[in-house]
Amino acid sequence: MTDQLEEYCGKILNDGFSTKLSRRLLEYLPTLVALDKMCSPIIPYIAAWRGDEKNIWYEYIGKRLLAILNCQPSEVAEVFRQSLVDRRLYRYVGQEAKVEEEIVTRDELRGHESGLRDEVKNEGMVECIYQLALPGQKTIWLKDQAMIEIFSDDEICLSIGCLTNVTKEMEQKDLLEKFGYFDELTKLPKRSIMQRIIEMHIGNLHRGHIKDFVFLLLDIDLFKTVNDTYGHQAGDQVLASLAEVMCSTKRQEDEIGRYGGEEFYAISIGDLKNGLQFAERLRLAVKAADFVYDKQRIPVTVSIGLVAASQLAWGGKVTVEELVKVADRRLYLAKQGGRDRVVGEDPQYPPPHHGHQ
Repeated sequence: MTDQLEEYCGKILNDGFSTKLSRRLLEYLPTLVALDKMCSPIIPYIAAWRGDEKNIWYEYIGKRLLAILNCQPSEVAEVFRQSLVDRRLYRYVGQEAKVEEEIVTRDELRGHESGLRDEVKNEGMVECIYQLALPGQKTIWLKDQAMIEIFSDDEICLSIGCLTNVTKEMEQKDLLEKFGYFDELTKLPKRSIMQRIIEMHIGNLHRGHIKDFVFLLLDIDLFKTVNDTYGHQAGDQVLASLAEVMCSTKRQEDEIGRYGGEEFYAISIGDLKNGLQFAERLRLAVKAADFVYDKQRIPVTVSIGLVAASQLAWGGKVTVEELVKVADRRLYLAKQGGRDRVVGEDPQYPPPHHGHQ
């Protein structure tokens, strides 16, 4: 039978597995081979893994995937793993059926393969999008849709599904996001991006992929005075220059953006100590930078309020709203404490609401 299926590249039919498993595989193979020969946009495949083992292998692979990855059937699993940038899930949430995007990076996926496989086994299906970075800096997106079958006697799970190249659609999505989500003056992500990043970090925190993260709010001290003294064009120059200073100060894994007006935000993976160090680096970098407009040097300092997710977790659920609320409260305390400082904890007295200077 296997001689009639030249495209077969697995081991189940040759390694003494149960008759039930072999028959099931033989039921699928002719259909997938025929499907692969059609002029169809989908790429059929059958993947398999055993128990808690990390290794995954392919029983069948559509020829177009081999062409995309430029490798032999025996190399597909490893090439795919090495090329993986991130894995994305999309689901509807809330009464308004808002689409939520969950992004898990390759680094976050490492060491969590067994947990992911348990998840798909329980759900009985897979539906996600993979971003792959192939040699030559070419990035492609593959949508994966599959059903899972479990064969307990063999301790084998089969994933029978198809891949679809959705690169054009994802590139268009990213382009629209860049136009809609990035601030024109500072070239930094807007507040809407901040919301998505924090939601992603909260999800990774709950899944145990990260231990903690910190959210910062930064406000330019006495910015109204800058506008009144030097003019609004000078104020715009200060905002754009501040963005450059922040970009040159942050680590590659840190996120920064414009919250609105003269306020900026930053997000950093790590505990409160790491966040305080990051905030202090930003504060000192801004204070030492030369902000010049029309040959006039404009003194600029920032006040920073920050909160670690772990500071909220003990008291309830970590939410975007609560992180912003606490960071904003501490930003106010930094202003009241004399400006040009960092506050990462609450004293005993309660501060009033927004209205920074």
